[in-house]
Amino acid sequence: MARTPRVTAPPGRLIVLSGPSGVGKDTVLHELRRLDPSLRYSVSYTTRQPRPGEEDGVAYSFIDEATFRAMAERGEFLEWADVHGHCYGTSEARIKEALDRGEDIVLKIDVQGASWIRPRVAGAVFIFLLPPSEEELRRRLVARDTEDEASLELRFNNAVAELADGAAYDHRVVNDDVFRAAEEILDIVRSRRAAIPG
Repeated sequence: MARTPRVTAPPGRLIVLSGPSGVGKDTVLHELRRLDPSLRYSVSYTTRQPRPGEEDGVAYSFIDEATFRAMAERGEFLEWADVHGHCYGTSEARIKEALDRGEDIVLKIDVQGASWIRPRVAGAVFIFLLPPSEEELRRRLVARDTEDEASLELRFNNAVAELADGAAYDHRVVNDDVFRAAEEILDIVRSRRAAIPG
C-alpha cells in the first residue's frame, strides 16, 4: 500500500538535488542561488565535524550523535541516513514551514535520503548531478584534499555505485561546467513553476 505523503508541494516546491560525493553539488548550488536568490536552501543536520570554512547553521547544523539519535527517535526528520560513517538528516518542520510560505526550497541529499523523500513529499522535483566521467570524479575528490587515503577510496567507490541511482530521478544534469549546469537546473525549476499555478 502506498504511503500518504507527509508534506505536499505546492504552494512552494521542493527541489531535491543529489549526486555522488565530489560531483560538485555545493558549487553548483552556490551558483544556482546566485542566479535565483529566491531559492531557499534546506540546512540539514549532521554528526560529522565541520570542514574548514563551514559555519554552523549555514552549511549544516552540526550536532553530536546522541542529539541526532534523539531527534530521529522523536520523528523530527523527514529523512535521515548514515553516510560515510556520519548521520545526516532533514528537519520535517523546516521543510514544511518553507513550503507552506510558498518558497521553493533546494534540498541537497544523497540517494538514500532521496528514496525516503519520494513517498513523503508530493510534488517534489528530483535532479541528479552527474560528473563528466569517473576519472574526473576521482580528480575532484582528490583535489578537495579533505580525506585521508582510506576515506577517499571509500567515497570514490560509493560514488561510482551511486551513479546507477541517477536513473530513478526526474532529471539528470552533467556538471561539466558549473555555470552551464546551474542554468540547466534553473531551467528545470522554472519549467515546473510555469506548469503549476500558484
